[in-house]
This record gives sequence, C-alpha cells and structure tokens, in this order.
Amino acid sequence: MTVETVHKGMALSGVAAAITVAASVAVGLGTAAGPAEAATAAPLALEGSAAPSPWKRYKDWNQADWSKFNDLAHPDRAPAPPKPGELRQVADPGKGDPAKGKQLAFSRARGGGCLSCHIMGPETLEMPGNSGPDLSEIGTWGRSDLELFNRVWDARVFNAETTMPPWGAHGYYTEQEVRDIVAFLQTLKTPATFANPLDDPAKRPLPVEDRDWTDPFVNPSAELIDTGRVFFEKPGPSGQSCASCHTDPETAFKGWAARMPYYEPRLDKVVGVAEFVARHAKATTGAEWLMQSPENTALHVYLTNLSAGTKVKLDVSSPGAQDALKRGEALTRLKIGQQHMACVDCHEKIGETWLRGQFLGKLPGQVAHFPLWRTSRQETWDIRKRFQWCGVQIRANDLPPDAKEYGDLEIYLTHISEGWPIEAPNIRH
Repeated sequence: MTVETVHKGMALSGVAAAITVAASVAVGLGTAAGPAEAATAAPLALEGSAAPSPWKRYKDWNQADWSKFNDLAHPDRAPAPPKPGELRQVADPGKGDPAKGKQLAFSRARGGGCLSCHIMGPETLEMPGNSGPDLSEIGTWGRSDLELFNRVWDARVFNAETTMPPWGAHGYYTEQEVRDIVAFLQTLKTPATFANPLDDPAKRPLPVEDRDWTDPFVNPSAELIDTGRVFFEKPGPSGQSCASCHTDPETAFKGWAARMPYYEPRLDKVVGVAEFVARHAKATTGAEWLMQSPENTALHVYLTNLSAGTKVKLDVSSPGAQDALKRGEALTRLKIGQQHMACVDCHEKIGETWLRGQFLGKLPGQVAHFPLWRTSRQETWDIRKRFQWCGVQIRANDLPPDAKEYGDLEIYLTHISEGWPIEAPNIRH
C-alpha cells in the first residue's frame, strides 16, 4: 500500500464519514479497498496556515533579526563572497593585542568562539571541539599575518566551500579585533595538554544514549502518549472526535508515521504529521489544533508512538515528491545565516566530530526519534522546531513550522533515513 492510498483512505467525519467510513477504516487497517474508496482524499483545511500566523519566533529564543543574511526561503541575501585568491589588503594585519585576541577567541559571546572547533594551546578552556584543525602551534607554521587575517576575516577567499564562518565579512569582528586575534594566533607555539581526559576531543568517549525513552519518569515526552490519546478521543466543535472514525487507532495507525511526511498535491507541498493533524482536525472535528500547540504536540507524539519499531519507508514515486526531494537535498547544502553554514557543513563535512561538548551526528537517522524531549530546553520538540533552532543558532531567521522549505527538508532527511526504526518520543540533549 502506498502513502497516497493511506491518506486517501483515512476516515472522514460528518456526512462524508457516513458515506465512506467503512471503506476508509479498511484502508487505514491496511486491507484492500476498491477504486471508489481509494479516490476519496482525506479532508484537509486547505486555506490559511497550519501554524500561528503571523509567525513570531519563540519568546525565549534570540530575537535578533538577520534578514540581511540568507535563510531557507531567501537564498540570495548574503553579502557577496570574495573572489578566490583575492586577499583583503589591510594595513598592519597582525598589529594587535594578543591578550584581547585570546579573550575574543575564547569567548562564547559571538558565535560560540574559536574553541567550538579548535584546540588553541595549553591555556585552552574545558571541552574544546575538534571540528577544525588543532591551532596550538599555528605560530610555528610560518603563516603570514595577512594570510591569517584573511582566514579569520573570510576564509572563502581560500576555499569557497569552507565550513569556517566569515567572521569579519559578516560583522562578528571588526578589522582591529581580527588583528588582535591574529596577534594571539602568532603566539601559539606549544602543544595543548589536558589534565582531564574529557577535555581532549581525541580521547573523549563518544556519547551513548542509553536512557529508557519509553519511561515517563525518565522522558517527560513519554507522558504525552496518554495525553495525546485523550485528545484523540475528545470531541471537537463539530461533535466528532478522531476516535469517531478511527475506532482502533493502535491497529489503524501502526506504521502510519513511518510513511510520513508525504507530498500533498492539494497544497502543493510536503505535509508532516503535525501539519496533517492541524488541517485534518480542523476539517473534521472543527478543532483549532495548530502546529506547536499543546494539543497538536500531544497528538503528534501519540500517533508517532503507534509506529514505534516500524522502519521508515516513504512513497516518493510521485512527481511532486521527487521534486520535493531535489529541493530538500539542495536546502541541506544552502549556506544560511550570519555564520553562513549549511546542514551538510555540520553533519557531513565535519560530521562525527566535536563542536565543544556536542558530538555532530550524520544526517541519516536524525528524524527517526522525533518528536523528542529536548533536555537542554526542557520541552518536547518535533523535527520542524529542530530545523528552526538550527537556523537561529547559526543566526538565520526561522520560518513558520509549516513552511514549504521545512517540508522539503523533512522529506529528504526522512528518505535518506529509510530503514531506521521509529523510536519516538525519544530523549536527547
């Protein structure tokens, strides 16, 4: 059975349900249905946004506006890169204060600091990363001040696809601050030593997620399984509930989330579980369960958990799905934000290395444990909120959770995770 068939066969409510409920429940159970039943599309509220509109970034997130830099919906905003090999010429590029340079390099106040990716000598602070080269002896490498200045200012002059943010060109540091950093770099001539093995990224043990994600005492998101079931059975303004048509959800929805998201031709976009819940609930029960609302999140957790253990397998045979996959792959390579980074920068080019104390995983398998409890934020997140967070962390404006670009990204990342079992709601830092 295809994903398209499953969605077309989902049960309806009201008058439509009275006509088609028997056939649609049969399709939901994975049994055969005739052509007439298969031609009935699940009702969706097609007008308007499935998210709060106008979209406003979460109140406890950085509220800065980075509209002069790329985001996933606006790929042409960033300042033009330097021409390859054409170094920025500045007077006295190394004439700076090494003490100020060290302070800038070690500070997390601007973009995470150099220690996010580099070890920088014996005075390196705790838990440095190793996504970039060890710079502990860079002062012995014979690099000119002008070269080091340009590598900090905008390393794209040496490598157009570098993962190094354009610190000066994108306004993190002034010319004098870059001179200070260069002066500090030229003082680094001694290998780093680590009293604590955890501070050495080469010896730091790889993270192992061994918490019992099914235990609500360990994973607060697991509590939403029961909460979601309550909302599933709760009548909406129409008098109907999800359970009015889906009388055996544990059977009907087994494996459903493993086939999500899907391309929805009526919306000309990819729709995931959360957006489907919002639009289908409004069209059938009359409930306004917008994406990221407590009701939508609980239902998302409940319905996804019904597919726990089922392996991801999408139907991407339609032209619309194929186009979405191509756009999604391109989006993983789009440089965005003030830090000018792409998904593949962290999760392919420097994947499986340390960014300070966080280990960067590869792209495949990332989606199979969402929704999840995000321990560092003490919240339940779906994959769309994670997309938003990644953007804001590299200082790119976020999009509403039902943005077409997030759908394209989700279907691509899910497709390359084919064969991974659904393990949700999970728990991650």
